[in-house]
Amino acid sequence: MDSSSPLLVFSSQSQLEPQDQRPSTQLSFLDNSQSNKTLLLPSKFIWPKGDLVDAHHKLTEPYVDLQGFLKGDKNATIAASNLVRKACMKHGFFQVVNHGVDHTLLATALDKMGSLFNLPSNLKTRASKMWGFSTAHSNRFSSKLPWKETFSFGFDHCITSNDPSVAHFFTSTLGKEFEEIGVVYQKYCEAMRELSLAITELLAISLGVERWELRKFFEDGSSIMRLNSYPICQQGGVTLGTGPHCDPTGLTILHQDQVGGLEVFANNKWHTVQPSHNALVVNIGDLFMALCNGEYKSCVHRAVVNKHKERRSLAFFLCPRKDKVVRPPENLVAGDGARKYPDFSWSELLEFTQKYYRADAATLPNFTKWLVSSRASDLHSST
Repeated sequence: MDSSSPLLVFSSQSQLEPQDQRPSTQLSFLDNSQSNKTLLLPSKFIWPKGDLVDAHHKLTEPYVDLQGFLKGDKNATIAASNLVRKACMKHGFFQVVNHGVDHTLLATALDKMGSLFNLPSNLKTRASKMWGFSTAHSNRFSSKLPWKETFSFGFDHCITSNDPSVAHFFTSTLGKEFEEIGVVYQKYCEAMRELSLAITELLAISLGVERWELRKFFEDGSSIMRLNSYPICQQGGVTLGTGPHCDPTGLTILHQDQVGGLEVFANNKWHTVQPSHNALVVNIGDLFMALCNGEYKSCVHRAVVNKHKERRSLAFFLCPRKDKVVRPPENLVAGDGARKYPDFSWSELLEFTQKYYRADAATLPNFTKWLVSSRASDLHSST
């Protein structure tokens, strides 16, 4: 995604309406140098009780070991693909270990987030025009605001270390003194690109399609990198860090600290996800669900807040080119040729979540209805 694109919003929205018709209120957290512990939550942060149901179960799915797959071991690949298939058909969520990403890079990327989220408000405001900082999405919505702060930027898959666009974004947005941090996130994005594309190969194998087919779909894309900070909140029982939703993108790879707070909805219950130092979280998004004709589920998840500790995470959202047509491989369409979703482009789904609908757990079916209706209206207007 190019740097002029607006931020994606991944939080709950029950109504289908143009977003520019909703009232907008700019609202900021206190500087991190101050305390959020005693801050009385405005009503805009209060969530419906139905979204706040506690999780009383732990997600106990086995970790997927990628070492053998990445080395070309046939038996290890079959074993890994079977685990992935089971998880993706069930809830669209799994964790990977021995993924090949340097652990020092992972630790450094998490550590450097402090230098960003501890910046004074005036510098954050300067960096929040398009990409950059966003506080609770308060510039776009006026209710059910997530208790979090984010820093987002795009990453073109065709860019290499010889053309460090991410590092340049940091220096041009925040100043020359942020070049070192920018280089860290440039390397992090490159590592996530390679890992996410490798995972698309494993997913293809698990789906029974040609190994490289899904990789080719995403490899010339432009993905999104988002750093998340969930401040301490003493009133966690009435708000959420992120509401129940499915990511509208292809895949998400999440690296998180050890505080915990990620929860997955499966079997009609919320399940907590135990953080692991060595594992990365992977979840299926709406675009991928459409790409595999609904065989794998888009993962419904949320983030709860913590009364005692700030939580931080890094999310890499794998996306194709904006004009790439989302159409499942032929062998994933039922024998009768039944398609669960019409052809669409990533730009159309992106437009839907930017202009008309706040992404939630039902984004894909509502997008499908909107798309069919819009195309019928366009056809009627042209006749």
